[in-house]
Amino acid sequence: MSPLTLGALTVLGAPIVGGVLMGLDRRLTARLQGRMGPPILQPFYDILKLAGKQPMVCNTVQGISASLYLMTSILALLMFVLGQDLLVLLFVLALGAVMLILGGFSVKSPYSQLGSQREVLQMMAYEPLLVFMVVAIYLQTGSFSAESVLQLNKPLLLSMPAFLFTQMLVMAIKLHKSPFDVSASHHAHQELVRGIYTEFPGLQLALIELAHLYDLVLLLGFVWFLWHTNWVIGAILALGAYIATVVIDNVTARMTWRWLVTYAWTWGAGLAVANLAMIYWTIRGPR
Repeated sequence: MSPLTLGALTVLGAPIVGGVLMGLDRRLTARLQGRMGPPILQPFYDILKLAGKQPMVCNTVQGISASLYLMTSILALLMFVLGQDLLVLLFVLALGAVMLILGGFSVKSPYSQLGSQREVLQMMAYEPLLVFMVVAIYLQTGSFSAESVLQLNKPLLLSMPAFLFTQMLVMAIKLHKSPFDVSASHHAHQELVRGIYTEFPGLQLALIELAHLYDLVLLLGFVWFLWHTNWVIGAILALGAYIATVVIDNVTARMTWRWLVTYAWTWGAGLAVANLAMIYWTIRGPR
């Protein structure tokens, strides 16, 4: 398959896969709470409804930030699928998150301001974990490219077991799942309303929700990387990690931002560094 065809299928297919998974997330959440739940296609209905709302933009920064957030999410996923440099991918992903934060800071709403501040803290919590995984991949393959992973003849999970936990942690933080939903939440009990998303109007919020679908597929792709030698096993591993994240979201309460950063930098970073040390020792051996 040519890179152009693969890129087109990714751009068109990723939001469909992400939307269905988020629909299953809502249905599973509802069943765990004793409710029927919305249709599986509800995320698509929500995006279309938001896009059709009357445009009421507070300032131009919001429109630019939402658009760039979507563009960077698409670009990051394309780089992953096309086997490009993972370090550059993380930079693109971080750039999109920064643009979203700037959009939240551009209005005077206290909900948006506080939510944006907490979004910065969330970035500080999950970005090092993504970098550690890329470094571990480099130690295994000698390259930062995603393509180099596919050339390995054994699953990464065998030498990188801790990174299954760290990627689930990244997924829970970036998708604003409990107990890490400190900057925004879909739940009605969130005291910040929608946090960083509070003042984004309909169309811009639709772009952000669409970007979340691409982000979800990318995060699942990193989990799939851990068993890349078999597409089916890798997909089951990624789906299992996502379902576990949804279950944890429903059985835990939201914690404070201090707990979030402390937990990510102790358990998440600690396990990642320990796994990196194990990989280095295995490759280099005793001197």
